[in-house]
Amino acid sequence: MDTFEFYRFSPFGHQTTMPYLLMAASALILAIGGTPVMRMVALRLGVVDTPNARKIHASPVPRMGGAAIYIAFLMALIFLGDLRYIKEVVGIFVGATLMSLMGLVDDKWGLGSYVKLFGQVFAAGILVYTGVQVNLFGGWLDIAITILWVVSITNALNLLDNMDGLSGGIAMIAAVFFTLLASLSNQYLVGALAAALAGACAGFLVHNWNPAHIFMGDTGTLFIGFLLAAVGIKLRFPANSKTVTWMIPLFVLAVPIFDTSLVFISRLRRGKNPLTTPGKDHISHRLAFLTGSRREAVLICYLLGGSTGLAAVFLTQATFTEAICAVVAVLLLMLGGIWWLEFRNGGVRQPD
Repeated sequence: MDTFEFYRFSPFGHQTTMPYLLMAASALILAIGGTPVMRMVALRLGVVDTPNARKIHASPVPRMGGAAIYIAFLMALIFLGDLRYIKEVVGIFVGATLMSLMGLVDDKWGLGSYVKLFGQVFAAGILVYTGVQVNLFGGWLDIAITILWVVSITNALNLLDNMDGLSGGIAMIAAVFFTLLASLSNQYLVGALAAALAGACAGFLVHNWNPAHIFMGDTGTLFIGFLLAAVGIKLRFPANSKTVTWMIPLFVLAVPIFDTSLVFISRLRRGKNPLTTPGKDHISHRLAFLTGSRREAVLICYLLGGSTGLAAVFLTQATFTEAICAVVAVLLLMLGGIWWLEFRNGGVRQPD
């Protein structure tokens, strides 16, 4: 049996999803109850997001919702998880906690982009040191891919946090599919991590849906992005090739990957630094302009995330040829989407 597990088979000789449901439900309840507490703490500490020309909200909003997500996630694992297996992912916990703390400091006092980048690389190094890394080619190349993957996904979730309910909802959808995929491959610890994250994000969304009463801030986005990246690394599908296996988390996280690609291309085309230049040039802003509704824009992103998640489930049973065809199709759709949003549709329509 895979040593990277969290719950064993049921006494009836078959797998059960009940542990995942309990984990998600407990994190959901904790997040629903804990988020208002974090809102009051944020207001007392002055950790608020003030409106400006680059923001879409009109009044100050507390931004320590990520702390509620982190606490709900951790408490669900402590009270419902089998602690004998926690040591299997000590690197994930340490790295994710470091990300959350760094985000908290950034929310309160502000950190430079390159300081945060260094912290992300350091946290990715913790994963590598504890054996959580990509296994494709071997040696330093796998280490480099691991660091690039973790930093890219962490920043992608951070960039996606630009509209009420967007980043938290996309993270919830991705975590739900990671839970399902882990269940299909009998990786119970991976599934438990993803289930707890899905529940915590869902509970936070109760307070973050438009109009949002609290933002997750970097405390949440850095933590969630790092955790999703780590879970994507740990997913294994022994019945399929390593190449196909690594296509699966790419599909699950296709929306933040697409958004980051769109933003980078758009900003480079306009002669701006894609790492340090904020702006209303994300897929959510463009869809909101086209539909006339921020809620509709977010829901479209949810639909896209659910579609690519379903495609990821298909890939677990696909042959190598089928998987390559699916990847080519998605890449063409993404390139077409970038062309349509950035070039055909007139590029950025709102001042940034």
